[in-house]
Amino acid sequence: MTTAPARPASTSDNRSDTVENAAATPELAQPFAELGLKPDEYQRIRDILERRPTAAELAMYSVMWSEHCSYKSSKNHLRQFGDKTTDAMKEHLLVGIGENAGVVDIGDGWAVTFKVESHNHPSYVEPYQGAATGVGGIVRDIISMGARPVAVMDQLRFGAVDHPDTARVVHGVVAGVGGYGNSLGLPNIGGELVFDASYQGNPLVNALCLGVLRHEDIHLANASGTGNKIVLFGARTGGDGIGGASILASETFDDTKPSKRPSVQVGDPFMEKVLIECCLELYAARVVEGIQDLGAAGISCATSELASNGDGGMHVDLEHVLLRDPTLTAGEILMSESQERMMAVVRPDQLDAFLAITGKWDVETAVIGEVTGTGRLTIDHHGERIVDVDPKTVAHDGPVYDRPYARPAWQDGLNADTAASLARPASPAEIRGTVLELLASPNLASKAWVTNQYDRFVQGNTALAQPDDSGVIRVDETTGLGVALATDASGRYAKLDPYTGAQLALAEAYRNVATTGARPLAVTDCLNFGSPEHPDSMWQLVEAIRGLADACQTLEVPVTGGNVSLYNGTGEPGLIDSAIHPTPVVGVLGVLDDVADATPSGWTTPGQAVYLLGTTRPELDGSAWADVVHDHLGGVPPVVDLAAERRLAGVLQNASRDDLVDAAHDLSEGGLVQALVESSLRYGVGVQVSLDELCARDGLTPFEALFSESTARVLVAVPRSEEVRLVDLCTARGVPALRIGETAESCTPGAGAPTDDADHDHGPAVEVAGVFTLPLAEAREAHEATLPHYFG
Repeated sequence: MTTAPARPASTSDNRSDTVENAAATPELAQPFAELGLKPDEYQRIRDILERRPTAAELAMYSVMWSEHCSYKSSKNHLRQFGDKTTDAMKEHLLVGIGENAGVVDIGDGWAVTFKVESHNHPSYVEPYQGAATGVGGIVRDIISMGARPVAVMDQLRFGAVDHPDTARVVHGVVAGVGGYGNSLGLPNIGGELVFDASYQGNPLVNALCLGVLRHEDIHLANASGTGNKIVLFGARTGGDGIGGASILASETFDDTKPSKRPSVQVGDPFMEKVLIECCLELYAARVVEGIQDLGAAGISCATSELASNGDGGMHVDLEHVLLRDPTLTAGEILMSESQERMMAVVRPDQLDAFLAITGKWDVETAVIGEVTGTGRLTIDHHGERIVDVDPKTVAHDGPVYDRPYARPAWQDGLNADTAASLARPASPAEIRGTVLELLASPNLASKAWVTNQYDRFVQGNTALAQPDDSGVIRVDETTGLGVALATDASGRYAKLDPYTGAQLALAEAYRNVATTGARPLAVTDCLNFGSPEHPDSMWQLVEAIRGLADACQTLEVPVTGGNVSLYNGTGEPGLIDSAIHPTPVVGVLGVLDDVADATPSGWTTPGQAVYLLGTTRPELDGSAWADVVHDHLGGVPPVVDLAAERRLAGVLQNASRDDLVDAAHDLSEGGLVQALVESSLRYGVGVQVSLDELCARDGLTPFEALFSESTARVLVAVPRSEEVRLVDLCTARGVPALRIGETAESCTPGAGAPTDDADHDHGPAVEVAGVFTLPLAEAREAHEATLPHYFG
């Protein structure tokens, strides 16, 4: 037996709470706290209106002033992204922060729009629908910019891999992401999958969508032109998701407050696919003046934002909204987060053409209002005025807080607890065993169990996808023009230092895009943190924003938009484990003149020289080795050298353009040895390397050389005929380049191999001279068995 979730209480739970009635009954008690409003916020609403709000107005303000919709705890700090964007960074920026998604010029009249958003709390309550509607919501953001969605990515973080509840969330989320994206016919080209106990009660489901459009096709979310019609089209409005994402994502879970666990939205990808094609035909017919998708806060958001962004006002007759459930109250209609809905502004002389197109696609459509010149948003329900507000006070002028923040009391102790005292493998056999242990660990193991459930190549424009460092999508079939996308985050490093951790996430995504040969161009982010009402978590958020903004300015890649997800914590405030690891997810987009030239992450040909570009330092704090072998987190993150990252990216772009490299793989989690194994497993070509020169040059032990996670480093496979040119290029650009070995079809195991096999050819393998030999067959078995063991 299941119990329907309680609806948020309304003032009268009927249709009679009009503006006139509200003015006449100023002392009527209202359930503002149940709707997530603080007493001072409720009083502010009364001050704005100079009366108490109606039930519908209270519902509208409550969702639009929620943390999820208003960014009231982060807005002051997020301004850094705009303040630190220079004129040079704006060169390719067509639409920036403030719209549904950023738009970037990639040349030849083409533009791309991309954005990442969270659907974290709904995905814990109901994993399948939470994840599915997360994909659907971000896809509609892209549609609303006038673009055709062409690819998706996902950043997933779950609790401990062996926790009894983890399988429930993993199976639901992966099926939801795959089921919705596959049904839309969108390739899933990359992302991350991380397991950590800090995410046990607060999994992270961040979804990214990429869209393609011509410059002249850009559409914005505003309602202008007095007399223009407001048209709601798509799925009917139901009771699912009332107060869903907006309320779920705006407070910490609390089992004593069932109102904070409302129904999660229900998605229909086939309806969304029809909506995509319908919208694109509407755009092509030039019959849309402005458009807004309906996501969090539903009609409340779409009407108030369109009106606030416009030059007049708006009037809506709410009874014209097509309903799945005729018992919904006015407040519930306004708050419903039913999926697959869009709101358009249409000129009267184009309305028939608009309706003809929606009719052709069997998309239900209702004219629910029109643009006015009053500067007010007014909503009537069956002839009674239930909303009369200044839309800016709802959509953009809500409360903004300077939350107190402070470096946590436990931070110094965490940073002092370095990895220096941890036992290290001493013998070749111990190092080999450590390599296998890391290779089979959940966060470094093959993600094929997940990615095989996603269609990565539908539409035929995918040039690279997981497990390559970046996804690459062709935009123009004639010229081959395309883009590369990578998303990265490191909650462990951000826990040690959120400023540096955010920069490391950006640096890794930037580097991953550069490995393909693409030129990094723009950034989107999703900032996942604990409660902003806790000074510890707020400090982490502030530091991460500052670090990311500073790094974007240095790398000259602007933030085009993103999302903030707060209240990801269930622990006692002030403790080291009160919240998730601070997790700033950063997506970087780069442009490629021809995706046919994109460089893959694995070597394809034996006999090529293998070079390590960059400098290695003995940096093991917060590393995968410390985590997997010792369950240890402490110390300080690796050094961030953004100047070195820019120089390295320049080398990779030129090397790809001039055919100097056939493969490139960044070094990050797991260090050099993980990159060597992954590059070999990609196409089944082995490698033989020596660490002697590297250890001598950088002052390292073989263990440090293999497992350090120093940044600004990449492995490249170079045709023998191009070695001199590559070294000259690196020298000219100031990038250290060291030849450490060559790719190989097979090898004869040396040190570190079982003695009885020492004289036998094992086929392709990863051989580190004097340290270990690992046949690829053995490596693949260890690498691919982990996730199926837990979830298969």
